[in-house]
Amino acid sequence: MSFTKTYSAVTLSSLALSLFTPPLSAQEAEVNDPFRYDFYLSLRMQAESVHPDNEAAMNDYRGLRDAFSRVGVNAAYRFSEDYRLFGQLEVPFDTANFRFGDPYDQGGAGRDDREDLRVARLGLESPIGTWVAGQQWMPYYNTITYPVDQFSTFYSGFATYTTFRVKETLSYVSPTMKGFSFGGSYSSAAGNERSPSRIDDRRIQAFARYSYNGTVLAIGMDDRGNADGYKDRLYGFSAAKRFDNWSVVFKYETTDTDNPNSFFGDGAEAFNLYTEYRHDKFTYKAMIADVESYGESVLHLGIDHQFKENLILFAEYYQEQETAALTGKQEGLAGFNSGISGGKVFAAGFRYHFGF
Repeated sequence: MSFTKTYSAVTLSSLALSLFTPPLSAQEAEVNDPFRYDFYLSLRMQAESVHPDNEAAMNDYRGLRDAFSRVGVNAAYRFSEDYRLFGQLEVPFDTANFRFGDPYDQGGAGRDDREDLRVARLGLESPIGTWVAGQQWMPYYNTITYPVDQFSTFYSGFATYTTFRVKETLSYVSPTMKGFSFGGSYSSAAGNERSPSRIDDRRIQAFARYSYNGTVLAIGMDDRGNADGYKDRLYGFSAAKRFDNWSVVFKYETTDTDNPNSFFGDGAEAFNLYTEYRHDKFTYKAMIADVESYGESVLHLGIDHQFKENLILFAEYYQEQETAALTGKQEGLAGFNSGISGGKVFAAGFRYHFGF
């Protein structure tokens, strides 16, 4: 089983939350070869033209930006048909700045830490569910945000209030029973504080999901914690429907906090409507969103072309009313400046995946 196929399956199955259940043919192969591992590399780079609305805060520029490249290894050992132990270690590589590290969370701005590890997880698959420990993709993101996080450029995934991955996390996902599944996670205070959220308190998430005949409905809760004792929660809902080559997804989020220092405030709302159409080797994508206090009105359009089995070419247009994703050239979180007041981006690039 090649890594390229395995990696694509892992990525796409997050929406279905069948992340750790390989097809029967793979299970049969693992009976004869119980220990398996794959090294992989995914290069993702874009050329972009950025035009901020407030040129007094940041000038127009053109240049290269990494679109979340990564290198890693997957390993698994199948004890029997029902039990499998698996692990993954993944490191980000910023191709534009030519260094290991995340292109968004680069440290700096008074911080001596940066996101130098994407995934470091160890899990157990069993008939009663799957447990995963370590830095991992979070359950709330997988069920609520991932369905609209489908673009290829650096600017994908900003139209949400949650975070993607958190260190020192223990998660559980139930088996799917008659289309219904549930799960959640617990993150330590130290792990939450060392993740992009920078909140010095424990984090708790929970979700429930139902799927039937191409329709997927999910609800989720992200209790982000607060060391000062304030309530700081996020509630979300997503609904997805696929019609042959066309699909549409709706996402809604709202904050619930009594923390006067909360970045988003109490009762902030995010609405996302995403759609895509696949024809031959092309995928056409469009999203409109309204994310209060973080981007406001957002328009995102894109085209992907499957040039080869492991090579995707893409072109996108991104526009936000207020600053959320726009930063200085090859900068990330440390270069966030709300005074930019939004703007627009034209970008084109490639994704090249291979295993070895």
